[in-house]
Amino acid sequence: MHSYRWCGSMPSTATATTATTMIRRLCCLQSVSPFLPFSSASTTTKKPLVFLGAPQVSAIVLDKLLNASASPHSLFEVAAIVTQPPARRDRGKKLALSPLATHALDRGFSPDLIFTPDKAGDDAFLSNLKALQPHLCITAAYGNILPTKFLDIPSLGTVNIHPSLLPLYRGAAPVQRALQDGVKETGVSLAFTVRALDAGPIIATETIQVDDQIKAPDLLELLFHKGSELLIRELPSILDGSARLKAQPQDDSKATLAPKINSDESWLSFDEEAYVLHNKVRAFSGWPGTRARVLVVEKNVQ
Repeated sequence: MHSYRWCGSMPSTATATTATTMIRRLCCLQSVSPFLPFSSASTTTKKPLVFLGAPQVSAIVLDKLLNASASPHSLFEVAAIVTQPPARRDRGKKLALSPLATHALDRGFSPDLIFTPDKAGDDAFLSNLKALQPHLCITAAYGNILPTKFLDIPSLGTVNIHPSLLPLYRGAAPVQRALQDGVKETGVSLAFTVRALDAGPIIATETIQVDDQIKAPDLLELLFHKGSELLIRELPSILDGSARLKAQPQDDSKATLAPKINSDESWLSFDEEAYVLHNKVRAFSGWPGTRARVLVVEKNVQ
């Protein structure tokens, strides 16, 4: 499929209309020539960047970027947002926007600048991205693989906020796998994106101690708060190019993987040690949760 953009007149906040109405306005198929939505690029010296994300934690980073870009001394502005297409969510299976798209509209972000390609390599989407001439792309839990033809577009590269101390826990579920392993320390990494999985040079990291009671959703939120602060601190060096020079290559020999969680993993086995079960409950809190089969024997042995 092609990428879509919002079109039609819209109020400044998503609360003024229903999600169904907004989804219907994801209608103007970009299939021929790219449009040029970012008209202010020619009238400002701020460098345009594009932000990619999808879940609610991505909104934490977007808020930091929008707030920082509003400063008259800011070096950048958010030229566009890229997120997942509307999907059927929750029990009602109603078509809904991604949490990031909803939050962006609530912040008054232009719906014409919210892109929802099925894949980051879609030709129509890449044409629109090139038209923006972004200096930098930033990803935070976007969830799609970025092909080379995407990575070649931003002149300063693409930077990812990854909630682990890379090269540890590369992959889709770093926070969950770290908690499942019972780690006492973790952190967040700011790294350039390359074609290999979470293997790009590291710009900066921040380490935190892990409470043995914290659950995955809370730790994930905490790490993205830390990651957004780290991003804002490092953006000047990223935008002037010096971050590329100071970024340190990862030691692949120390890499560990954090594969995507399968719902079949949610079962608890009481043959395992209590601390193993405790860590699994913490790790899988949120999704997929944990469950167990319990045999109840009554007094008459039924």
